[in-house]
Amino acid sequence: MLRLSGKVAFITGGGTGIGRACALAFAREGAKVAVAGRRVEPLATVAAEIQQAGGESLAVEGDVTGRASVESSLAQAEKRFGKLDIIVNNAGAVVVATAEHTSDADWDRVLATNLTGTFLVSRSALPALRRSGGGSIVNIGSVLGLVARKDRAAYCAAKAGVNGLTRAMALDHAGDKIRVNCICPTIVETELGMQSISTRPDAQAERARRIAEIPIGRMGKPEDVAMMAVYLASDEASWVTGASFPLDGGLTAY
Repeated sequence: MLRLSGKVAFITGGGTGIGRACALAFAREGAKVAVAGRRVEPLATVAAEIQQAGGESLAVEGDVTGRASVESSLAQAEKRFGKLDIIVNNAGAVVVATAEHTSDADWDRVLATNLTGTFLVSRSALPALRRSGGGSIVNIGSVLGLVARKDRAAYCAAKAGVNGLTRAMALDHAGDKIRVNCICPTIVETELGMQSISTRPDAQAERARRIAEIPIGRMGKPEDVAMMAVYLASDEASWVTGASFPLDGGLTAY
């Protein structure tokens, strides 16, 4: 039997990168998948990929930073598929700057997307998850929510907040049979992940330097994160909640 057979997943930031990989992996494991985000075209492409492979999918335009948009997106997914079992909070934003050089606008944007967005989606999804008899919320955090890095003040603060929210919600909703966990990757080869490299004067040298920090000797791939998300969303993880998992090729083992 497929690991997510009969389940319905709602994935934010589902059009590209980690969100896309999660959507495709979940569909392969038997889930019906709603992909949500601000850009319609990549969402539609992912939904079409799933349908062409014989799965069921829905592309939903929405913005995780707005309560009304979040509630509308979740309602569309539940109406289409009849229920919701899995939430993947993947939408993210980053700014490469110290606190001193982070503008108010950038601080607000990074916190709104990474932390407030995770809060709004998770909170709004609770009634649907209860109606399903429970479920799994998988937050895509960052290793920078566990440790820090120079020039990432806003991002570190936001992702540390996601870890705290993960633990708090896991305790508050264990009685509802709603599990809440967080995956904390180091740098992953996605459009967002590569921003901190592509903006450097010597991007190739920066890439080599970042890889040298990782004991396994490579950056993460979106599929690495998706496979852990499949596990946390599945019944195999029925005794796992309130945990933040480093997924970093050994980076934080030092």
